[in-house]
Formats: sequence, C-alpha cells, structure tokens
Amino acid sequence: MKLLLILPAYNEKDNIVNTVDQIRRFQKSNPTVVEVDYLVINDGSTDTTEQVCRENDIKCLSLIQNLGIGGAVQTGYIYAFMNGYDIAVQFDGDGQHDVNSLPDLIAPILSGEADFTVGSRFVEKGKTFQSTFLRRVGIRHLSLLIRLVSGLKISDVTSGYRAANKKTIAFLAKNYPTDYPEPESVVTLKKNKFRIKEVQVNMFERAAGKSSISSWKSIYYMCKVSFAIICASIQKREVK
Repeated sequence: MKLLLILPAYNEKDNIVNTVDQIRRFQKSNPTVVEVDYLVINDGSTDTTEQVCRENDIKCLSLIQNLGIGGAVQTGYIYAFMNGYDIAVQFDGDGQHDVNSLPDLIAPILSGEADFTVGSRFVEKGKTFQSTFLRRVGIRHLSLLIRLVSGLKISDVTSGYRAANKKTIAFLAKNYPTDYPEPESVVTLKKNKFRIKEVQVNMFERAAGKSSISSWKSIYYMCKVSFAIICASIQKREVK
C-alpha cells in the first residue's frame, strides 16, 4: 500500500528543507504498513523554493504559475491518482504539521472506517498549538455553518492536514475548490456520501514566513468561504 504526502509550497524556501527532513526521518524510523512517499508542489513561487528543492534533492513538481492552494493541492491529487497511490495526505510545506501524527490520521482509512480524515487541533483541547483567538472564532463560525448546511460536525474545518483513500483521491482529482478550499471541500465530500472522520493531531506554529491569510484579509475570507460553503451545500451531487 502506497501513501503520498502532498506538500503545497509557495515561497517556502526557509521552511521546505526542514519539513522534508522531518518526513525523511519519519520514513526511516517508523516502519508502517504503508510505503510513505512525498511530493512538493511548488506553486509558482517567486523566491528560491524551486532552487532549494533541487539543491537538496527534494522531490518537487513546479507549476509554471501560481494557482493558489486549491490548484496546488489538486495537482497533488491528480499525481496521486495517475500514479496509483492508495492514500494521499495533504501536508503543509511550512512545517506546521507533525508527521508523527500521520499514523493516527490514516488509521480510520486503513481500518475502513472512513474515506477521508481531517486532522484537528481541537478534538482534545489544549493538546497542541491552537492558533490565534480571532482565527479560532472564525473557525468556530465556519464549523457551525457547515454543521447547519450539511449535518457534518468538524471542529477544525480549516485544517490542511487531511487524508484521502483511493476512491476519494479519484474524486478530488476532478473536483477540488480553487480558493481557500478546506471548508468547502468537506461539504462537497459529505454531499457526495463520502465518510468523513475528524482525528486529533499535533501541529506547530509556522517556523518562518507569512500565512497566505493576513489579518486584513480575514473578513473577506470569512464572507467568501461562508458563501462557498452555502453554494457547495446546494449543488447537485457529482455523477459517479
């Protein structure tokens, strides 16, 4: 069984080597029932991310222009689908996700309990890095909205640490939101009868660089994502 870690990276020259080094150490010290592989999706970075990947022998696919997080992650799902991976895991290139939580994240998929899992900071409160107060308020708002429109209870809806089984990989390779996609995609998956489970994982603060969602964008983000969630909830199911 093969697993692909999809690492979207935009201007992550200061983070990507440490992030991949953590994955490499995990590969060596944690033999599992799955073969763990990774792929950095360099999303049209304007810094030296691509050069850093080449110099450090990091497996990297560079997009010719910036597609945004949705396009970068979907590229990873397409790659996973075309190369026959059994599980695909979204894993931030900025060092915020703890690779040691990977076995917990994929356990419900391996057991057949879920098709898709969301790594959460909030299942067991106080266990890991919690983000800022304002972001937690925003996440709670989106969680309540998703529960209202879909019945799905997910506490960390903006988490980018997520895992998909083979059937879900095939779906997401064709159907993935382009802009701030995490909340919208879980609604789409739920509507299309995929089984979703939230799992406690460990996360860290960003080591370097800036988040793509700055404070001045927060209100715009909340409005846009809320509208996208509502739209996703009323769309027709995809034809399988």
